[in-house]
Amino acid sequence: MNADDQQLRQSLARLLSEAGHGKQWTDAVAQVPRHTFVPTYFYQDGGQWAEVTSASPGYLEAVYANRALTTQIKEDEPTSSSSEPGLMLTMLDALDAEPGHRVLEVGTGTGYNAALLSQVLGDTQVTTVDVDPELTTDAERRLNQAGFRPSVLTGDGALGAPQRAPFDRIIATCGMQSVPPAWVEQAADGAVMIIPIGWGLARVTVDGGKATGRFLDNGAYFMARRTGRVRPRFDELDEQSSTTTDLDGPEALVRLEFPLGLALPGSRTCSWTGSDGSVSAVGIWTPDGSTATAGRDGSVRQVGPRRLWDVVEKLNEQFTTAPIREDFGLTVTPERQWTWWKSEETGWDVPNDYFAE
Repeated sequence: MNADDQQLRQSLARLLSEAGHGKQWTDAVAQVPRHTFVPTYFYQDGGQWAEVTSASPGYLEAVYANRALTTQIKEDEPTSSSSEPGLMLTMLDALDAEPGHRVLEVGTGTGYNAALLSQVLGDTQVTTVDVDPELTTDAERRLNQAGFRPSVLTGDGALGAPQRAPFDRIIATCGMQSVPPAWVEQAADGAVMIIPIGWGLARVTVDGGKATGRFLDNGAYFMARRTGRVRPRFDELDEQSSTTTDLDGPEALVRLEFPLGLALPGSRTCSWTGSDGSVSAVGIWTPDGSTATAGRDGSVRQVGPRRLWDVVEKLNEQFTTAPIREDFGLTVTPERQWTWWKSEETGWDVPNDYFAE
């Protein structure tokens, strides 16, 4: 397998280099064995999760393809993955880390990203944290197997790693609703943070306790940071009186996907199909339990502390076409944080409640 995996690693590195990624990271891809960190993965087959192991046909080719791989399933739902290498390098390029920088990674997962960081920066500069002890135990073992010994911590990544601070760079590989205050507090002046929020990647710079920056042009969606999950309240909607909308619900949720992820942090959507295969209704809900549905017939029902479809309608007035991601930014201060469009004066407050969880 060694000769095969080296050849496949080189091929993946060339592919990523041709896509314009930085040489230090493509060299790391060529040197770090991804299969060490992804000994198995899962895919859906007929609605069921099937496992692929190193003995399965095509395993090695899949591991060294530019694709994300689901690596952990709990209660029949994916809870961890190895991200698409191209997306990983997009984030690492934007992180702009150099030897000598101290880096905090939130969301250890398989440990592969920590290995790439260790390869380029030196493992003594890298701290990685994950809430799942099963993941951190396996990741640390695999990192050691690959010759790396970064600091691997088990705990709530929203609290950072104060014992290892200050950090020159912070990168999150799990979906966040906002930026935990601890990250700003533990960041050195001039530190850069790359944070998945909604369907985008925010790149912010810390200066004097304030962090501000813009979203990258790349779309991305990561598994959410693990917190108590609130399910949608669809069963309560029949009790609510309906209103009407002129919007094409399925089209609106696709077109407004990015600003909705910012205006309604942590929101999720779904759809239902009719007997003819077309979408008959769409649903949207947020972590506070607010839930709404919009039918193809124009009927809308809403429940919860926020009227979510009202937010969709308002965003539709503001964005008649899919907006440009780089026009959006993120600002974090000790008192407030918000996402914004074009200027800090036009935007949406986001939750700043990590210490309350």
